[in-house]
Amino acid sequence: MEPLIGMGVLALMGAAATVAGASEDLESDVGSQSNPNSQVQLAPQMMYPHRIYNKAISGEPPSNALMCAIGGTTASVLMTAYSMSPLFAIAMGALFAAIVHGSYSISAFLGRPASQKRFKQPVYLDVLRSHTPVIMGYSYITTFCILVVSYLMIAVLGHPFPLPLLAFIWGITVGAIGSSTGDVHYGAEREFQNVEFGAGLNAANSGNIVRTAESGLRNGIDNSWFCAKFGGPVTGIAFGMTVFLSGWVTTVFNPAASLTMGWLSVVAGVILVLIMIIWNRKIEVAARAAFGPYKEDEVAA
Repeated sequence: MEPLIGMGVLALMGAAATVAGASEDLESDVGSQSNPNSQVQLAPQMMYPHRIYNKAISGEPPSNALMCAIGGTTASVLMTAYSMSPLFAIAMGALFAAIVHGSYSISAFLGRPASQKRFKQPVYLDVLRSHTPVIMGYSYITTFCILVVSYLMIAVLGHPFPLPLLAFIWGITVGAIGSSTGDVHYGAEREFQNVEFGAGLNAANSGNIVRTAESGLRNGIDNSWFCAKFGGPVTGIAFGMTVFLSGWVTTVFNPAASLTMGWLSVVAGVILVLIMIIWNRKIEVAARAAFGPYKEDEVAA
């Protein structure tokens, strides 16, 4: 395969991964899927009832892995058994995955508030009706983009793994990145806007989430609107860079050409990781210098 073709495919994969990362993070924000969900779950028990969608089927990595694996398996069956075109097969696989994800979301949402009846937490059916289609829409976009990335790896780059397995692996990856990157700008900045940023969560504030929005009572769609401005795009960029850079080293230094090229790809990957570590450190130091020292630094001084 020509290097230029490989780089073009990598660019397309990176773009699809960027969209997948952003939509994955926003889906978790609408439904309180990952880390901040513990505070949403705890709030009624601390006598803070709310109107935030509370589903958390599991952590984001296994949830997205299941979702993408279902879509990949469906698409693979449609392409092999029914000779459906890849585009329509991927679209149908993503649709089926979104329906399954939506059914899990509904059962989780109805079960969690119902189990908190003793804490006076209502089951808001209007929240169920308004949020579930949004959750399914985001999950469709995520699964579709992940399947596009996985199919291009197989059809163009010649990856030996089958489509469902690649989709499963990328599903875990996008969920992990969404959980580690995007959640910071949801749990820390959005749910506890009444607490100074960077102060940490005192035990006395556990469950005391902000329950009022810019207009009326806050819900999961309000959280998604907030996160779409930064948390979602940052997650998308992180996942897009992961997909692009992980494929870049093996496209430029093709391990199939020779053993030497294989080792060069490993060395290039290590160098990229070191560059990212140094770059991240410089950004942190620059941020400290620009916005002042942390409180522990002031105490130490």
